[in-house]
Amino acid sequence: MTSVDVLCVGYACYDLIFSVDEHPQADEKVFATDFDATGGGPAANAAISIARLGYKSAFSGYLGHDIYGDKHCQELINDNVNTQLLVRGNQPTPLSSIIVKPNGERSLINYKANQPLTADAVDITAIQSKVMLFDGHQPALSLAFLNYAQQQGITTVLDAGSLHEGTQLLMDKVDYLVCSEKFALQFADTPELALKKLAQISANVVITLWDKGLIWQRGTTQGSLAAFKVDSIDSTGAGDAFHGAFSAAIAANQSWDECLSYASATGALCCTQLGARQGLPSQQEVERLLL
Repeated sequence: MTSVDVLCVGYACYDLIFSVDEHPQADEKVFATDFDATGGGPAANAAISIARLGYKSAFSGYLGHDIYGDKHCQELINDNVNTQLLVRGNQPTPLSSIIVKPNGERSLINYKANQPLTADAVDITAIQSKVMLFDGHQPALSLAFLNYAQQQGITTVLDAGSLHEGTQLLMDKVDYLVCSEKFALQFADTPELALKKLAQISANVVITLWDKGLIWQRGTTQGSLAAFKVDSIDSTGAGDAFHGAFSAAIAANQSWDECLSYASATGALCCTQLGARQGLPSQQEVERLLL
């Protein structure tokens, strides 16, 4: 049996990233000032982030037998991510077009034609991990993994970027609910009120607030952490980097404060480069920011 620190389960796509001075208005044409193309997806990005930080990671999800799937699969392999539980098929690889403004703000267009993987799509016992990270985009497969994790005493983390079928299914079952401000505001008018509501669902809740840092609650204890100051040019993948680093820190038995600082630094550094993959930092880069 293969052993890793973190098994990431969920979405993989291929990103087409356009840098623009301003997002286009209705019936308006704008010209990109820069362009990049790379693999993407919350769980897939997190798996690469974990590997670049020096931990062992694996990814379970779907990629098509097409040029985008081939390129993405090779990226995972090049970054030493275990792809034993990656499913390849004849349905196309999902695509994302990402439009990024100079301040790092972005807009996305996603295209996904493939059907979600079934609960028995892979052998969930083939890889042993200390932590499982889910992004909710493979609901049936994720639930099978989560049930196995609970049986084996494996810690589970949910990357709740938005409220959809998968995150609704998993949010009250994982050990750590780590969510975006967008997700939180679907439960209350402010992040602070949302934190109180979500803490009734999960014992450990973190809400990331982009450049405003984060807030958290564990049991009845609450806290916050300011964002690291960096020159942000693209926030694409910052949340994925955060979740990957957070999961790796949990696997390494870091303290709660260390987990949050480590994840925050990793997410901040991701914003300093165009595109998610290019910005995912190394352990040495994170350590320098934390000094």
